[in-house]
Amino acid sequence: MSGIKITIEELPEGAEEEIVIRCAAPDEEILKLIYALKSRRDKLPCLDEGSIVMIEPRCVYYFEAVDDRVFAYCENKVYEIRRKLYELEQQFENTDFLRISKSVIINLSKIKRLTPSFSGRLEALLDNGEKAVISRQYVPALKKKLGIGGQS
Repeated sequence: MSGIKITIEELPEGAEEEIVIRCAAPDEEILKLIYALKSRRDKLPCLDEGSIVMIEPRCVYYFEAVDDRVFAYCENKVYEIRRKLYELEQQFENTDFLRISKSVIINLSKIKRLTPSFSGRLEALLDNGEKAVISRQYVPALKKKLGIGGQS
């Protein structure tokens, strides 16, 4: 196989957008691509000082559960989300989001650097300067998702 052919066509105004994928069999990479495309179109309803705002998942650095509430941390703003952490984990299962602890799901595309920490943990430095700790039991899944080997 010599590569992938990509064709982009502009649609007349009012026409429905469509993505067609032609392949021998949908492998894991194609499924990830499909989920990534879909999740980029979905917006998350969040609370911001009494108002509901819609944010794009790609703007979220991480989700964190604190005292039965879930928050979305963006570059320099925090929103409350009326969803459970496990629901967000399921929604973003095949995207750049990955659970890294009991209470945190991180956006892997926002990680600048990973550093080994104590007791088999890793520390992630995010693009906005914040740090997040990846619990030992989640390190193998992170390594697998990043394609850097590790334990299974």
